Amino acid sequence: MNFRKKNGILFVAPVRFLYRRDAEETRKGQIYMNKSVFIAEKPSVAQEFAKALKVKTTRHDGYLESENTIVTWCVGHLVTMSYPEVYDPKLKKWSLDTLPFLPEEFKYELIDDVKKQFRIVERLLNREDVTCIYVCTDSGREGEYIYRLVDQMAHVGDKDKRRVWIDSQTEEEILRGIREAKPLSEYDHLADAAYLRAKEDYLMGINFSRLLTLKYGQSMSNYLGTKYTVISVGRVMTCVLGMVVRREREIRYFVKTPFYRVLAVADVLGREVEAEWRVTEESVAWQKPVLYKENGFKTKEDAQKLITYIERVQPMEAEVTAIERKTEKKNPPLLYNLAELQNDCSRMFKISPDETLKIVQELYEKKLVTYPRTDARVLSTAVAKEINRNISGLKQVPAFAVFADKVLAMGSYKKIASTRYTNDKQITDHYAIIPTGQGLGALRSLHPQSESVYEAICRRFLSIFYPPAQYRKLSMTLKVRTESFYASFKVLTDEGYLKVAGIPKKAQNTQGQKDDETEDVGCDTAFLDMLKDLKKGSHLPVKRLMIKEGETSPPKRYNSGSLILAMENAGQLIEDEELRAQIKGSGIGTSATRAEILKKLVSIDYLALNKKTQIVTPTQLGEMVYEVVDNSIRSLLNPELTASWEKGLTYVAEGSITSDVYMEKLERFISDRTGRVMVLHNQYQLRGNYDRCAAFYKKEQRPSAKGKTIKKVSSNAKKQTDKVSTE
Repeated sequence: MNFRKKNGILFVAPVRFLYRRDAEETRKGQIYMNKSVFIAEKPSVAQEFAKALKVKTTRHDGYLESENTIVTWCVGHLVTMSYPEVYDPKLKKWSLDTLPFLPEEFKYELIDDVKKQFRIVERLLNREDVTCIYVCTDSGREGEYIYRLVDQMAHVGDKDKRRVWIDSQTEEEILRGIREAKPLSEYDHLADAAYLRAKEDYLMGINFSRLLTLKYGQSMSNYLGTKYTVISVGRVMTCVLGMVVRREREIRYFVKTPFYRVLAVADVLGREVEAEWRVTEESVAWQKPVLYKENGFKTKEDAQKLITYIERVQPMEAEVTAIERKTEKKNPPLLYNLAELQNDCSRMFKISPDETLKIVQELYEKKLVTYPRTDARVLSTAVAKEINRNISGLKQVPAFAVFADKVLAMGSYKKIASTRYTNDKQITDHYAIIPTGQGLGALRSLHPQSESVYEAICRRFLSIFYPPAQYRKLSMTLKVRTESFYASFKVLTDEGYLKVAGIPKKAQNTQGQKDDETEDVGCDTAFLDMLKDLKKGSHLPVKRLMIKEGETSPPKRYNSGSLILAMENAGQLIEDEELRAQIKGSGIGTSATRAEILKKLVSIDYLALNKKTQIVTPTQLGEMVYEVVDNSIRSLLNPELTASWEKGLTYVAEGSITSDVYMEKLERFISDRTGRVMVLHNQYQLRGNYDRCAAFYKKEQRPSAKGKTIKKVSSNAKKQTDKVSTE
C-alpha cells in the first residue's frame, strides 16, 4: 500500500490509481483507517472490481474487505415500491371508490428474498470507518435506480459518494471508471428520471388495471366462462399489444390484389434474357385505368391485349434505346445496439430477445463485449482513438485472426473516428456493443448459442474497418414497337466487408425486391463482360412474350426481433409530422426492458410466441383486452403516448424539465382518463367485438369441475396485476 500527502490530505494508492482519503481519525484512543465501499449490482461484478483493485481481501458474508477497501453487492433490486394496501389496508380490496390512487408520498419496502443482503449493505454503508462510497451498479437508468433506493432505505448520511460509469468490465475500464468517478450528485437528474419511470409504471398499472378490471372484468369472464378475469394494463406493454393486434388485423383483412406483368424474352449474345414491360408516354396503355402501377395490368386479358398488339409485327425485334454501366458500393452497416442484435439473433438463430439479452449480459460479465443495454450504433471519439486494442485482441481468436490482421495491416482503424461509425452526438449513456478483445479464456466455456452471438458481434465490428462491397451493374432499355422493356444485371466484383460479414445466402448477387418490383438479375462476370460490346441502337431478336402473374402480399407478422425493433422505432409510426419530429429517436420502453415486456405479454397469455419461428401473434384473450382498452382508454394503445412519455423522461434526465412538472402531467392524465371511464356503460356493446375476435380462434374446451365445458382461456390473478411490470 502506497501513501502520500498533498496539501495536508492523505492519499492511498493500492493500485495504479489514486483515490481520496481523509486523514486518519482518532476515536476513543483507537486509530481508524478511512475506508471506501465499492457497491456493485451483483456478486460476479463485485468480484471483477475486487480483482481490478488488486487488494488482498478477506471474504465475509455478503462482502469482501481489505485494509482500506470493502467490496459488496446488491442482487439486482433490493427495494421495491409498496402495494396500495401498505398505504391503507382498505386499498387491498379493489373498488372504484378508491380510484384514482395517487399518493402524495410514495412508500418503499425491502424485497423479502434479499432482506439479508440489504441489511449487510446497510450496515457497511453506515459504518463509521467508511467515508467514501463508489457506486458501481450498471451504468444506466435502472442501475442508478437500484443504488438510489438502497441509499434511501439505508439512510446513508453525508458521505463522499462517487459514480463509477463504465462501458465494459475489463480491468482497464474498471480502473478508468474509478479514477474518473464523478460525484453522485451529477447523476441526480438521471436518478429523477429513474424514479419517475417507476412511479409512472406503478400508477398506470395500479389505476388502469383496477379500473378496467372492475368495469369490464366480469363481462369478459361471463363471455369466456371463467371465474374471473383481470385486465392487466401497462404503459408500454399495452402499447405493444396494440401494435401486434393491429398488425394481425391488417393481415387478417388483407385482400390480395392480382396483377399481371408482361415480359419479353430477348436473345442477348446467345443467352435468353427477360426484360419487364413498363408503361411510357408512347405506350398504347398510357394513362389507361387497366394499369396496375407502372409495370402491370389488373387483368390477364388486358396484359394479353398488349402482347397481341406487339406480336402484330413479325419478326419481333427489340432496339436498345438506353444502356447504363455503373459500379455500386454497399457500405458496412452500423454497429449493433441491443435492439439490432436482438433482431438479428431472432432472425438468424431463432433466439428470443430476452434470451439474447441474457447471453450478451453473460458476454459482458465475462469481459468479452461492452455494455449491452445501449441504443447507440456508433463509437465514441475517445474509444475510436484506441480501437486498435480491441482489434489486436481478436487476433487471438482463430475465427477472426485473419480478419483482425488484415484490418491492422490496412490501417483503416486509424481513420474510423472521421467516419459515420463514430458520432458522439448519437450517444447518450453508452456506445455500441463491440468486442473488447479481452476475456478470451472464457470462450472455451461458452454455450454454442453464446458463441454464435459473440461471433455476430465480432463480425459486425470488424466489418466497419473493411472497404465497401462493390457490384458491377448494367441496365438497359429495349423498345419493341411503341413499348419499352427494362432489364438490369448485377454481379459482385469485390466482396469488401462481406468477406468478414458473410454474403447473404438469399441473394448473393442481387438485392431483395418486393413482389411487384423489377429485380436485378444475378449473373456471372463473364456474361457481363460479353455485354460490353452492346451499344445503344443495337437490335436484338425477341423470341417470345409472356405473362407473369403476381399478387400483392399482406404485411408480415412480427417476429420477436422485428417487434423489438418496432418498439425502438415506434416514433416513426406517428402520422402527425410535428409530433413525430418532436419525439424523433424515441421509442417505447428502453433497451433494457423491451425484451422483458414481450416476455410478460406472453406469460399472461396476451401474446403467443412460436419458439421455433419466433413469430408473435395475439391470443383471443389479448384481442379482447385490446377491444376493452380501445373502447375506454384508447391512447394507451398508441405509440404517440408511450413515446412522448419516454421523451419526457429523457427531458428530466437532461434537466430540461423538473420532476414536479412531469408528475403533475402524469397525475392529471390518470385522473382525467379514470373519470372518463367511470361514466362509460359499454360493457354489453363489447360482446359483438368479442364475437368477431373469437371467430378467428379455435375453441379448445376442457371439462369444468361440474362436468360442463368451458373455453380454455388462461386467467390472471389480481396479485399478478399489482406486481407492476418494469415498464
